[in-house]
Amino acid sequence: MHSWFKKGLTAAVAMLAITGLAQPVASAAPGGAPEDITVALKKIPGLKIVSEDPAPTGYRFFKLTYTQPADYTNPKAGTFEQRLTLLHRDVTAPTVMFTSGYNVSESPNRSEPTQIVNGNQVSMEYRYFTPSIPAKTDWHKQLTIWQAAVDEHRIVQAFKSVYHANWLATGGSKGGMTATYFRRFFPNDVNGTIPYVAPNDVVNEHDSYNKFLSKVGDPGCRDAVKAVQRDALKRRDELGGLVKQVSDQKGYTYNVVGSLDKAIELIITDTYFTFWQYQPPTECANVPKPGAPAKDLYAWFEKVDSLTGYADQEGASTIAYNYQASYQLGWYETYDAHLRDLLRYPGTFVPWTFLPKEVKRPKFDHFAMPDIDFWVRTQAKDMLYVYGEYDPWGAERFAPARFPWSDNHVYTVPKGNHGAKIAQLPADQAAAATATVRKWAGLPEQAPDARTFSAPSAPAGFPQFDADLMMIDRPKF
Repeated sequence: MHSWFKKGLTAAVAMLAITGLAQPVASAAPGGAPEDITVALKKIPGLKIVSEDPAPTGYRFFKLTYTQPADYTNPKAGTFEQRLTLLHRDVTAPTVMFTSGYNVSESPNRSEPTQIVNGNQVSMEYRYFTPSIPAKTDWHKQLTIWQAAVDEHRIVQAFKSVYHANWLATGGSKGGMTATYFRRFFPNDVNGTIPYVAPNDVVNEHDSYNKFLSKVGDPGCRDAVKAVQRDALKRRDELGGLVKQVSDQKGYTYNVVGSLDKAIELIITDTYFTFWQYQPPTECANVPKPGAPAKDLYAWFEKVDSLTGYADQEGASTIAYNYQASYQLGWYETYDAHLRDLLRYPGTFVPWTFLPKEVKRPKFDHFAMPDIDFWVRTQAKDMLYVYGEYDPWGAERFAPARFPWSDNHVYTVPKGNHGAKIAQLPADQAAAATATVRKWAGLPEQAPDARTFSAPSAPAGFPQFDADLMMIDRPKF
């Protein structure tokens, strides 16, 4: 065990004792009647009900804040208010702990595991995403995967005083990474973990992504996307005029990346990755041919990877992610060999390019991800990973332990992208994965029979697509 981890763990245990986690909360009012959930929530130390908002029939939806220490290794660092939401159905139902790894959604959406188990859902905003930021920031000490894992641990333990049934953890993309890290540091907090499309960058700047991208999908589609990238770079002045017009209308600036021209080049360079990340194979037919009208080319980029995406105003919400990628999470190599003769800013598609000057670039932590990877490969249990066959982020994926007692699973959605879900798997695999999730939730398993499986349907009032399962935004997680 690394000395930094032992020191942090000791301090965290002390802090948790000071803050008094998981104090018992009464589950019934006098006379044996069920206690109203608002009464139970108000008994959780540090939890504040901000509002109760409309929710579909049979559910209640709360916006909350929870007081968290800014630094679990330093009790003098103060506290901050972390945003949460709660979708409540029944205190006797299973509960799913969800995070996107970014901001928390303020809508009563349900992650897929919550749909499968018809449970409650607690959703957490990741620390350092607005407004869940300490008044006095210390990025290097406070914005680490371990500090965030302790945040999640405290929340789960606090809510277990109300929700006594089984708990699951989940998240998509960076949220799937977060769910994995949470389980690594607190393996006994939940009964099962379901990470979706979670990258596993064990060795930073490894070429696994480029190898994947060179073979993904149909060769004709790969060639078409490469051709439109080259065409866009050759016509950057023409496209730049359109981008400037839109930017002026919206008040966009490009001080962080350095210039509008550089921002456009970075977007175009990364479009190949983004296309395969989010677009279905049917979109291959819609890739513009070289020489297409500028307005058609601009419209295509708006759908795939907006040319204004690296404006200061667009990137402000993901500065914390770019810091983490620069510090612990890692990054992917740029797939740009076919573009290098057209580039004016080669080698600048790196996470620290997107950090404002007031945020100092950190020294990369080469121990954090190998530690996670080793734990997942050797000690993890009750983990179910879902990936998309065409999703570039799956080029380096988690490979959980395969011991008889591990009960770990990895599924891949055929031709799936960064929105891959259990419901998109072949019917027999979807049924088996659903049965596993239900088992971990303490519910009767559904037989893995392709003839009886159907995807969970949304009750009245819920959208069929639960948007807060994925952070479909820049950057690519």
